Amino acid sequence: MFKKVFPLSMILSLRFLGLFLVLPVLSIYALTLEGATPLLVGVIVGGYALTQALFQVPFGTLSDKIGRKPTILFGLIIFLIGSIIAAYATDVYTLMIGRFLQGAGAIGSVVTAMISDLVEEEIRAKAMAIMGGTIALSFALAMGLGPVIGAAYGVDSLFLITAVLAFIAMILLFTKVPTPPRIKHIYHDTSKTSDIIKDPNLLNMIIINAMQKGLMTVAFVLIPIILTSDTFGWDKSELYKAYLPAMILGLLAMGPAAIFGEKKNKPREIFLLSIVLFIASFFIMGLTDSDTVFVIGVVCFFIGFNMMEPLVQSMISKFAKVHQKGAALGISNSAAYFATFIGGTLAGLSLDLSDRESIGITVGVISILWLIYTIIKLKNPTKYSHLFLDEESVNMDKLHALENEHIAEWYINETEKKVVVKYVASAIDTLELENKILN
Repeated sequence: MFKKVFPLSMILSLRFLGLFLVLPVLSIYALTLEGATPLLVGVIVGGYALTQALFQVPFGTLSDKIGRKPTILFGLIIFLIGSIIAAYATDVYTLMIGRFLQGAGAIGSVVTAMISDLVEEEIRAKAMAIMGGTIALSFALAMGLGPVIGAAYGVDSLFLITAVLAFIAMILLFTKVPTPPRIKHIYHDTSKTSDIIKDPNLLNMIIINAMQKGLMTVAFVLIPIILTSDTFGWDKSELYKAYLPAMILGLLAMGPAAIFGEKKNKPREIFLLSIVLFIASFFIMGLTDSDTVFVIGVVCFFIGFNMMEPLVQSMISKFAKVHQKGAALGISNSAAYFATFIGGTLAGLSLDLSDRESIGITVGVISILWLIYTIIKLKNPTKYSHLFLDEESVNMDKLHALENEHIAEWYINETEKKVVVKYVASAIDTLELENKILN
């Protein structure tokens, strides 16, 4: 499993590493460019997310039709071009174009869907934890290295590093990533957005994903600007003192959260705890006059973010049927990136119109409303088992006639010649199920 998942995780992590490297210092850097305003700076910080939102669904759907690898390669090429344009930008609008192109290479949902293709659902939690762990490591490295490299060599160098990382990801794609199996499912229609939105489980996860990513951008607009303002007077080269401990502690919290959420089938409890930490973080960052306490608020935010991150993708892939994975992940990530863009834009606008205290209280109250919604609406997922049978041993007429409220779906793995039935083991006897469909 590790050999299948790790190369794909590295591709996604290299891409995120490039994006994360600039985040700690991007808002400060963008303010120095010709034509910059706080509003435009907010757009730039979240700008990649707008095009991510626009292209997540097309990329996810395209990958379901033409294959994951070609789609990932296309996205990485666009990302590389955007990084180069951003590196040589001398005004705020050119930088904005570069950021928009970075986001247009929207491969996140494709990579996640490909991992779901390669890994059986029983061990998908571990696969998602590996992916989440590598992304979190990228986050931690970026928070420590971004401010230091940016201060020493300029923020433009960070964009050039990002372009190099994209090229390395392309090499990994064709040297280390296996080709996923061909899946034949029982559904005759293509995935419909309406079907995914109408599924209450998927809709709840879409909302959680969107809120998490939107608040992330708000934090990355506010944290560097506030710490380097007259209130605290930090130099931008000192920002790692806030980001690095926050990400280390967030990374340490992610493992136990993933284990409790997946193995104990209690993701709802982890999500609720994460939201509580978000609430605390924004109230602290908005109201304190101590830089030490402010850093505690930053730590609370990133612990909550990292606890939630691997579970979000895993839950979406579990709730979606096999033919919906690419589209469902695409819709979820599209909503998340749109929220990211809105979060960055509104944070930049708020800096123009309001003060730190009002912003912190407003975001904290919004997070409280999110907590109430999640308490009421979110349920832990049904725990399914999978029956794997050799295709030649299965009576296809019986399989097509198979109906039971405790059977979620069945499909055929054509590469491995296996029929896979997803069912509730506590409600259906496995031997009885086999006898219903075997020759």
